[in-house]
Amino acid sequence: MSEKRDSRLRRARRSRVKMRELCVTRLTIHRTPRHMYAQVISAEGDKVLASASTLDKDLRSGATGNAEAAASVGKLIAERAKAAGVTQVAFDRSGFRYHGRVKALADAAREGGLEF
Repeated sequence: MSEKRDSRLRRARRSRVKMRELCVTRLTIHRTPRHMYAQVISAEGDKVLASASTLDKDLRSGATGNAEAAASVGKLIAERAKAAGVTQVAFDRSGFRYHGRVKALADAAREGGLEF
């Protein structure tokens, strides 16, 4: 593996250990050059309560690798999480920098009603 990927995974592992200690429901994301993925995972870490990505049929029509697409994923994950009864989450950015598409997704999820 590359050193860059190793560093990202180390940062992700550190934050996930803390979230597991606190037993909180987490909003985790994954970023690829083409797509954004988001999941709300239960506090135990064994169930996915809600998920959204740019692969969903209604979000796939336009560009999928930009901040606008990430914002639409954030709105969709907030709607689905609220439908599942989740309002408070911890934001697991998976070691990615809080910048650009990651920030756009987080801001849109906050506007959609998730608290973190």
